[in-house]
Amino acid sequence: MTAAAPAARASFPARAIALFAAASVAVVALGGGILAAFYRSPLERKGILTSAVIALFVQLLAFTVVRLVAREHVMAAWGIGAILRFGVLVLYALLIAPAFQLPAAAALVSFAVFLFALTVLEPLFLRL
Repeated sequence: MTAAAPAARASFPARAIALFAAASVAVVALGGGILAAFYRSPLERKGILTSAVIALFVQLLAFTVVRLVAREHVMAAWGIGAILRFGVLVLYALLIAPAFQLPAAAALVSFAVFLFALTVLEPLFLRL
């Protein structure tokens, strides 16, 4: 391996993003299955599924931002990610869940659980 290989790996984080995406899908599927045991109505499960899809999108976006700029500005990148997650949570609670007539408890609890679990998972993939 040449000296240029680590620099290329650091500048193109596709592998880390792909691995994080795969692990995120697995964590969300597991968490969604557990939540579905408590929220049993079809509408509540629709809320869990909607939360899962939006949380995956938001987390992959936040992870990509953090991964691309973290080496230079770690705290700024994490701050942007935290603001993004919180902002989407507020939008989800005020606009998306009511627009799709999702039960607030199932939708918001599952969304918060998914965001938290994936935020905890994120540091494991930042160094790849």
